[in-house]
Amino acid sequence: MMAKELWQRSAGKLARLIRDGEVSSREVVDSHLERIAAVNDAINAVVEVRPDEVRKEADLADKKVRSGEPLGPLHGVPFTIKTNLDVAGYATNEGTIALKDRMAMIDAPTVQRMREAGAVALARTNMPDLGLRLNTESSLYGPTHNPWRHGYTVGGSSGGEAASIASGMSPIGLGNDIGGSLRNPAFACGIASIKPSRGRVPSGNKSSDLEQSIQEQIMCVDGVLARRVADVRTGLEAIMGAHPFDPQSIDAPLVGRPVARRVALVPNPSNGETHPDIAEGVRVAGRALEAAGYEVEEIEPPMFFDALFAWTELMLAGAAVEAPMHADRVGADGLRFLELTEVGFPAATAESVYLMHQNRQKVSRAWREFMTTFPLIVGPTWTQQPFVHGFDITDTESALKVLEIARFVMPANLMGLPAACVPTGVANGMPTGAQIIGGLFREDTCLDAALVVEEAVGVLTPINPRD
Repeated sequence: MMAKELWQRSAGKLARLIRDGEVSSREVVDSHLERIAAVNDAINAVVEVRPDEVRKEADLADKKVRSGEPLGPLHGVPFTIKTNLDVAGYATNEGTIALKDRMAMIDAPTVQRMREAGAVALARTNMPDLGLRLNTESSLYGPTHNPWRHGYTVGGSSGGEAASIASGMSPIGLGNDIGGSLRNPAFACGIASIKPSRGRVPSGNKSSDLEQSIQEQIMCVDGVLARRVADVRTGLEAIMGAHPFDPQSIDAPLVGRPVARRVALVPNPSNGETHPDIAEGVRVAGRALEAAGYEVEEIEPPMFFDALFAWTELMLAGAAVEAPMHADRVGADGLRFLELTEVGFPAATAESVYLMHQNRQKVSRAWREFMTTFPLIVGPTWTQQPFVHGFDITDTESALKVLEIARFVMPANLMGLPAACVPTGVANGMPTGAQIIGGLFREDTCLDAALVVEEAVGVLTPINPRD
């Protein structure tokens, strides 16, 4: 008997066990299906299970092992998929009732790439309607509860992914990020993730009846979540690269030239409050990096407020155009969050949009210059611990507070920079973590630093869902 249940193993470990013939992909899949049956009712992270299909895929994977065929880096390993990514033969409903019957005919590029790496599609995971909240409450599926504390958010919008991975229902999964949606849930659930550089990973769905909005074209990327940093790296290597469906996707090496091992540490970002436990979690990362030979200095990047304002303006300008198209697609709670967060911002004009893009360029130049001295910027993902469900739509003050606590994720989206998330411990029963931002197409430096932190702190999950 193995020392650990198979569902407790990392994606990389499972791939090695399957490759070496110590276990079968079918056994791994069955272990995860049993885990879903055992714990999903408590947190509602997995919303669609594919038992027959994934067992067939696993059997084919096992046949390849026996035949001695070449195997991909994730051969036979189950993975989960956010419901806004196309999976052939299934609905890409994006968490909404209105799109529950929108069927996908082919896989999204990232799903296709995971299959090419040998992984087998296990299940679909929950998200807020159209990904428009930082809290995973779906009008179609209901709320996903944090496995660390029932009734609390898992973040958003890839919240079902993070919760399924943290609770052992999946070893690795796919999500996307326009305002922290890969990083917010990773932080809230105590796992790792990577928001890639814009263009590193192909995105888009054939099933969509709309082209990507301008804010999505500029700021949204697909990426990987897992319990271990090494698995995040393997997943990124599997899905990255140019794809014919995404005109912005490019081929670029993951490893770049050596850069200075200097870190700008930001435990308390300006323009809002930071909980002491969160700040200490960032300093834990700083101490781990310093012990590993990095030079660490507490200093904030320039034009931080301008970055936040430009991100907000870009999102609101796009949302204003899309509002009529989405009015009948988003549930009441999602619409309320949008209405509450629009307060205080004037309607976009041609001049304001022009000036916003000018400011975006100015911010990007300032950060590029700053990062020649500090190639890594390490700070919080959220500046407060996860909140109770419904807090984000209580009133205008609470809705804006949620945007405030997520303020350190926004610059990476605005400038297309990579950012990794890694846990740094547990405080008051909830995980803490650090976000590591790198230069454009330098995911390698982010992941190298995240691995240093992980080796110092340890891996926090999987856990059993808690009350």
